[in-house]
Amino acid sequence: MNDLTIWDQLLHRYVDQAGRVDYEAWSTHHPQTLCRWLAQQSADTNGREDHLAHWINLYNAFTIQSVLSAYPIASIRPTLMGLPNWIAFLRFFQRRVHRLGNELFSLAQIENRMLRQIAADPRIHFAIVCASIGCPLLRHEAYTPKGVEEQLEQDVSRFINNPAKVRFDAERGVLHCSKIFRWYEADFLAVAPSLPDYILPRMQGVSAPLHQPRVAFLPYDWSLNQRMSS
Repeated sequence: MNDLTIWDQLLHRYVDQAGRVDYEAWSTHHPQTLCRWLAQQSADTNGREDHLAHWINLYNAFTIQSVLSAYPIASIRPTLMGLPNWIAFLRFFQRRVHRLGNELFSLAQIENRMLRQIAADPRIHFAIVCASIGCPLLRHEAYTPKGVEEQLEQDVSRFINNPAKVRFDAERGVLHCSKIFRWYEADFLAVAPSLPDYILPRMQGVSAPLHQPRVAFLPYDWSLNQRMSS
């Protein structure tokens, strides 16, 4: 099993309960600690729970490493002359620059192959964090093989019961939800007949509606998920 001590300590130190990261302090006090930890990691896992925990940790760690290497930035989606710089944005996810042993991975490969394809668990969309406010909240602890199932269930509940990410207007019959549900709809429909069928049973204090609600997608906030040093 991979040693998670350093990664867990860094998360406890620089990530708060709201999932905001103190990139300024991290880049000042421990700029190389995360790099050294990542250099010790491999692509090897042992069983489903280890696979899930390992690759979620790696996705989040590589994302933070990428932000720290470019910090200070306001967003992982930079602008050029007031418009989104899509080339730079896609490079953030598509470049194979993250080394594990003799292999190079991109964030997109980790997400789509190692997690979506191999693990095939839609709950990962509430755990992997692309350093934006619109993402799920980053845990201030490492995922562990022993605890990953409970951690993922907590992540699902925390995301779906966050009004900034999901809210249900029963009077108008509209389910407002994060664009994550649009981008990865196929993953959720693999385990539920519809998005409302996946979301509503997991919403606290919401009764099942008589009619299938209309789904509307909320704006996505690409601002950096940062907090400032006190």
